[in-house]
Amino acid sequence: MTDIIAADIGGTNARFARASLDERGVPTLGAVRKYKVADYPSLQACWAAFSEDEQKDGNGPLPDAVSIAFATAIGREIIKLTNSNWMIRADTLAEDLGVRAVRLVNDFEAVAHAVSRLPQENLPLLFGEDRPFPRDGGVTVLGPGTGLGVAMIAYDNGHPHVIATEGGHLDFAPLDPLEEKILAYLRDKFLRVSTERIVSGPGLNNIYKAMATIGHDRVVLMEDPELWQAALEDSDDFARRALERFCLSYGSVAGDLALAHGPHSVVLAGGLTQRMRDFLSQSGFHSRFKAKGRFESLMATVPIRCAIHDEIGLFGAAAAFRES
Repeated sequence: MTDIIAADIGGTNARFARASLDERGVPTLGAVRKYKVADYPSLQACWAAFSEDEQKDGNGPLPDAVSIAFATAIGREIIKLTNSNWMIRADTLAEDLGVRAVRLVNDFEAVAHAVSRLPQENLPLLFGEDRPFPRDGGVTVLGPGTGLGVAMIAYDNGHPHVIATEGGHLDFAPLDPLEEKILAYLRDKFLRVSTERIVSGPGLNNIYKAMATIGHDRVVLMEDPELWQAALEDSDDFARRALERFCLSYGSVAGDLALAHGPHSVVLAGGLTQRMRDFLSQSGFHSRFKAKGRFESLMATVPIRCAIHDEIGLFGAAAAFRES
């Protein structure tokens, strides 16, 4: 067993947990500690608070290795978090935290690592044929959150290789007259309209406002969390209609990405997808996913699963760890 600290650092919250990795790299997480990013001037200060809390609870010294998922792009010398003033120097981070080894991954890259290690019961089938991940080939992993996260798991002789992507920034492609009008509305706001302007947490509000403007409907303006709640609880008819349109676009985008990665298997991940799970099954998601012309019969067979885990970011950060 390998003992490490797993961390999932977002713009709002920082989560930490001890993790033990078995010989196959499958993590077991300990108790999760959550801290408000805004309460600390730096990652080092938040790490010190976590270490102190662990000591107070008699958990002993921290392991000397950490794997961290950040809600931002990785690969730059200085990592800047969205919605936070934390600045992290990748080249000195191990020294700054007082550990021997550090592994850094993008937050959705971590989600894909989690998917590659989750047991079958955490990957229930939503659509398509019930068959395992390919021994050789790609698995598309995507999910709406603050943006649209997209990653790929490339299996080689049964061994998973996670590939981080920026697939959420592909151009949005409308497929019917209403989507053409939604695209025109959003072009006035953003000039270039990527898929995540539609398929993301804030995307629902973009659709909601666009449809209201197009149809000259009087609607109650809501913040994103309130709108999602109204749509999922069916307490606002117009919000529900916007969610139905959201699911159509979600299905289209998922199908396009599956074709690009090789249509073997798709996993929908993230908290919003878990909340939408029941609604997705009765929406137009799968009809749009399949609607790929000459590939429609093939797309109908592609397994589409939902990743279920309360701390998928932490689990994935731990699964992503490897010695440098």
